[in-house]
Amino acid sequence: MRHAVVALALLVVACSSRGPEGRDSVSTPAPDLSVDSVTPVVTLERTPCFGTCPVYEVSIFENGTVRFSGKQHVAQQGTATASIPSEAVDSLAGELEAGGYFGFADDYVLDAPACGQYATDSPTVTTSLTMNGRSKRIRHDYGCSAAPPELRRLEQRIDEVAGTSRWTGR
Repeated sequence: MRHAVVALALLVVACSSRGPEGRDSVSTPAPDLSVDSVTPVVTLERTPCFGTCPVYEVSIFENGTVRFSGKQHVAQQGTATASIPSEAVDSLAGELEAGGYFGFADDYVLDAPACGQYATDSPTVTTSLTMNGRSKRIRHDYGCSAAPPELRRLEQRIDEVAGTSRWTGR
């Protein structure tokens, strides 16, 4: 009986030092709201082609963080980060919006109504923009003849502002 009382007392003491859900009640710092937990403002992904097209993804965050992930045919494979002024992020988002980004079709890919005549062997560029409570994602296969030229220009601007040439070597 004495062992049961001691065991019960130890159990009560052990449980009293835990908070809800069985975690220690010691206060923990607030979670770090790093770029991994925040939605990027602008993203761009370039996919392979039947050649040496650079294959990578880049994300640009509101605070100016740029995250690059190089996959193939780039000078730096793997993940790299850099920083640009947050004003440059705002300016880029405004330029995309003013260039008609939210009015473009979602898909310029084979069999999409907005594609037009199609040529094979081209890369696809997927971009996204999130601003003022609106989000849009566009898939643009460079083999689609009817894609607006302004879309390609805006894709190039994303690369320029993000500074991807430092990682792609192009």
